[in-house]
Amino acid sequence: MTAQAPGLHARVLDSLGPSITGGEYPPGSVLRTDELAQRFEVSRSVMREAVRVLESMHLVASRRRVGVTVLPAEEWNVYDPQVIRWRLAGADRPRQLRSLTVLRSAVEPVAAGLAARHATAEQCATLTEYALGMVATSRGQQLEAYLVHDIAFHRTVLNASGNEMFARLGDVVAEILTGRTQHDVMFEDPDPAAVTLHVRLAEAVREGDAVRAEALTREIAEGALQELDILAP
Repeated sequence: MTAQAPGLHARVLDSLGPSITGGEYPPGSVLRTDELAQRFEVSRSVMREAVRVLESMHLVASRRRVGVTVLPAEEWNVYDPQVIRWRLAGADRPRQLRSLTVLRSAVEPVAAGLAARHATAEQCATLTEYALGMVATSRGQQLEAYLVHDIAFHRTVLNASGNEMFARLGDVVAEILTGRTQHDVMFEDPDPAAVTLHVRLAEAVREGDAVRAEALTREIAEGALQELDILAP
């Protein structure tokens, strides 16, 4: 049983998490651990561990003699990558994507400006490599391959900012970009103008031009919002 637990635990979370974030269990709903264990055909220990994970995300609160209570969305850890993934899989996807893209538009331009000031030579080279990878995979409906380079590019910008708070948002941005691709909120081929902007951004960071780097990143974010207007209104 011990060897199976991680897989069972993941299966429970992959079902229960989206059910909570998708509104199947409204705030205030009380879930019984024993009943959940029977429903998912897992041991109580596996169920308790899954509940602990949900508690760490502030999706639920567990109290003795009460059970597991679903918390309101205002209390959720909305920066948790798994919570983002579950919410993007639900019916509220367009609003969630817009909210996350607005967050990106507020953070990434500042991070790019800092990256232009603080990026190492190695980070500049890496950024250029990923930008060219985006160019190479931007035609022929290679969205999965393009996604790999796109995520790596934005992670590098956040890391190169030298700000540990921005760097920790790398997983959040990765979930946003992944969600757009997996849920078909992307054109069959990325917008050529957006791809070019990433190449120009890599150049601006390498040249230490903070003002230009920030402006280019803001343009990328604005383009992403405009795409949402078309693909996820």
